[in-house]
Amino acid sequence: MESQKAPAAKKRKLTDKALPATILSSPNYSVDSQMYQDLIAMERRLDWTMSRKKAEVQDALLRTMPATRILRIFLSHSLSGQLWQQGTDPTDPVGEVKPNLETGEGIPAWQFKVEGRLLEVPNQRSKDRQPPRKFSTLIKSMVVELERDPAQYPDGNIVEWNRAPNQPPQDGFTIRRLGDATTKIRVIIHLEQQPEIFKVHPELGSVLGLKEESRLGTVQALWNYIKAEGLQDKLDRKTIRTDARLRHLFRVDAFPFNQIPDLVNRFLMPPDPIVLHYTLNPQHAPPEKPSAWDVEVKIDDTNLRSRMNGLVVGVAQETAKELVKIDEEVSLLTQSLTNSHLKHTFLDSFASDPQQFIQTWLESQSRDLESILGSGPSEGATLRLDDLRRSEYFRLPWVEEAVALQEGQRKAQKVGL
Repeated sequence: MESQKAPAAKKRKLTDKALPATILSSPNYSVDSQMYQDLIAMERRLDWTMSRKKAEVQDALLRTMPATRILRIFLSHSLSGQLWQQGTDPTDPVGEVKPNLETGEGIPAWQFKVEGRLLEVPNQRSKDRQPPRKFSTLIKSMVVELERDPAQYPDGNIVEWNRAPNQPPQDGFTIRRLGDATTKIRVIIHLEQQPEIFKVHPELGSVLGLKEESRLGTVQALWNYIKAEGLQDKLDRKTIRTDARLRHLFRVDAFPFNQIPDLVNRFLMPPDPIVLHYTLNPQHAPPEKPSAWDVEVKIDDTNLRSRMNGLVVGVAQETAKELVKIDEEVSLLTQSLTNSHLKHTFLDSFASDPQQFIQTWLESQSRDLESILGSGPSEGATLRLDDLRRSEYFRLPWVEEAVALQEGQRKAQKVGL
């Protein structure tokens, strides 16, 4: 049976990078020691700064990172079955094409399209580009109103779309209707913004200089106004004293700091929708290019989020081993320097006074040997006289055992063993 190999002992990592006090106090190394101590202090400050920044980045990753982008909305239409497309004279009944109800051929109809896409960020690197978001993910709801004769077209003049959970994203929407009459179309779009944007009531907006803003942005603007006007109570900093403008809005003379969000919520309203107008004339060929409108929309900056996440995760994974390796090398060099200093001190003492050095060294070795063995040669010749003068020395744990051994040897000699 083969013997199992014992597991390899885990290598102990050296983490002590401090120089011994003897080197730090030595005048021969004062300049170098001070430079090394400055580097150690700088490393501590750098580690603290990096840890703080890493915590800030991780905290920012939990929040929305708003970025303003341009959403370009396209409105267009196409025609089918119109009389001018059939190449016949509408006044000539002989050449008129008979409509086919099954295939739809010969029936005047049109299709109205609403599409949209985010414009690319200028001067963006190719590796930072993210897959484009679908148009339906950028809007909450959309209403299309068709201005047609209700007597002739009683149904389908209002088309509404609301985003639902687990709904597949779409690049655009198409509405198909029958008819050959000119139709005016109004498109009402409610944007999906991150963070959510509100319309600020004109009374509060005139004070803060805002028209539309997020809830957090409005709270921050009010807090900046309070600090700029010095409205915090001089004694209780958690109490806000209203001035004439805020007193007119909030109807109070003072309020606690933690009530600012509740007060702000009273003046936040749903934002105005995007309203687009389009005229569809089936009597003429549709334009070659669609009509376009550019709208600003705030979205979560996934590009910045991915880069920040890569900074936190990637740096930790890529450089952790390298930093540990460098720390170990510094620790080994520090330990080597300490050993070299001990050797230098040892040899320097020997060179200065060899006789006294050897005497002192032998006494030190003798004491170490006594400590290991628990006793010394007979009659305590090598014991220090200072120790023998103290009663505590004879109360040490090994004294009883030494006395027992000594008595045993003495009795053995008497009986001739």
